[in-house]
Amino acid sequence: MKALVYNGTLKVSVQDVPDATIADPRDAVITLTTSNICGSDLHMYEGRTNVEEGKILGHENMGIVSAVGPGVHTFAVGDRVSVPFNIACGTCRNCTSKWTSFCTKMNPTPGMDGAAYGFAGMGPFDGGQAQFLRVPHADFNLLRLPPGNEHENDFTMLSDIFPTGWHGVVLSGMQPGDRVAVFGGGPVGLMAAYSAILQGASQVFLVDKQADRLKLAESIGATPIDFSAGDPVEQILDLTDGRGADRGVEAVGWQAHDAAGEEHPELVLDNLVKVVRSTGGIGVVGVYVPTDPGVPDSANAGRIGWDYGTFFTKGQTMGTGQAPVKRYNRQLRDLILTGAAKPSFLVSHEVPLVDAVEAYDKFDRRVDGYTKVLLKPNG
Repeated sequence: MKALVYNGTLKVSVQDVPDATIADPRDAVITLTTSNICGSDLHMYEGRTNVEEGKILGHENMGIVSAVGPGVHTFAVGDRVSVPFNIACGTCRNCTSKWTSFCTKMNPTPGMDGAAYGFAGMGPFDGGQAQFLRVPHADFNLLRLPPGNEHENDFTMLSDIFPTGWHGVVLSGMQPGDRVAVFGGGPVGLMAAYSAILQGASQVFLVDKQADRLKLAESIGATPIDFSAGDPVEQILDLTDGRGADRGVEAVGWQAHDAAGEEHPELVLDNLVKVVRSTGGIGVVGVYVPTDPGVPDSANAGRIGWDYGTFFTKGQTMGTGQAPVKRYNRQLRDLILTGAAKPSFLVSHEVPLVDAVEAYDKFDRRVDGYTKVLLKPNG
């Protein structure tokens, strides 16, 4: 089969690799119809993780079941499905508590709970930027979709970024009527802003500097904040008569940059502490890592000096971590089916797998208009 393979910093290629096959009776194999490039894929692409060369990337996947093991009873060949990026066993303490993003059984990496497709440190599993994908524990992990191809570009957001954006808002503790500040206007940040609106926020601010992202934010009813035009905290305070936001969502991660392009891993956390009111909440779904081979002190990259003192003094709360997709994906699917949600608004490009190398390059360089890229591996 054809697959997108990581070959080192800023190097990926489409290669012939062995076909995905059934390896366990509880497995299914999916023929991919859509696999998205995620902003978190860029951390690996830029050489900022310990992902091994030869890894097939891609954790935002959907398609058609093409094979099932004898232990699969809920799904059959021909079923259309969404594949959560979390690979979960369904039986451990975290899975039974609906924290499938922290499954304790599927990832053999020492000290790491939670497994995923094609991602650094998240287990030995191949990703889905390929023609076929093996799905462990298929009965537990797959989400059934209506047959056909309707809502394809909406449903493809169910594997990660729609649930992740929704989760960021939930982690913040948002209640209907709250003001929400979302830092980061990439796909996850845009989904967080969209989710806050769907959940009843009275006003949503989205902070970024890319014009295409800010325009999309405005199109869904959020207030765009261009941090290259001035301090985003001051801009939001000015727009709220000094009150700031009730809740904040961090959708950037440790590779945060200032307006000049200089990296400051604490920048967004500090800004959220400043802009969120006392006793307000912050949800962090941007990626932070314990180690980073892209900096001199790789082993201590996870030690970030942010303004915890003010955070404590203001009595704020914070929730963190990867989204447990299964907690939300069925409900979000149904919002799409009834027309209440249309997350495909952020799709900018649909390209065949053979064009994935160019798409990675342009998405990484933030070429204008490259907001969300969908790969069509069998198109």
